[in-house]
Amino acid sequence: MRNEDEAQDAVMQLFEELIPKVLKQDIQTFRTWLYTVARNHCMQILREKERAMYVEFQSDFMESDDILYLLDEEEDNSERIQALQYCMEKLPEQQRRSIVHFFNDGLSYADIVDATGYPLTKVKSYIQNGKRNLKMCVEKACEI
Repeated sequence: MRNEDEAQDAVMQLFEELIPKVLKQDIQTFRTWLYTVARNHCMQILREKERAMYVEFQSDFMESDDILYLLDEEEDNSERIQALQYCMEKLPEQQRRSIVHFFNDGLSYADIVDATGYPLTKVKSYIQNGKRNLKMCVEKACEI
């Protein structure tokens, strides 16, 4: 388990499950049977942990960096704001909704998943691709 507390929890769960299993099965070699049951129990816990997706937040990483760059304070923002609004309308629906929820509404990835019904991996992709598309579109619009 690589974590002592998780291992202790697994042992407690295993012992709770052992009594009903012992009564239901014809055990030839207890030691082998116990090893197999314990191994299967731990494998099941590890599989369940593997299915759970954890998103680690790093405070030094700013997801909105690219968007803030588009609205650089040193420049006249009126042209860029208009370009950003225009480009937002040109984004595919999923990217636009995800970006609006993330940047305007301040929702987390999990909240966006709940609000839109999109899978977590898609939400991350929509935001990343949307930011890239916005950046290219705004830069192109401001060059003209």
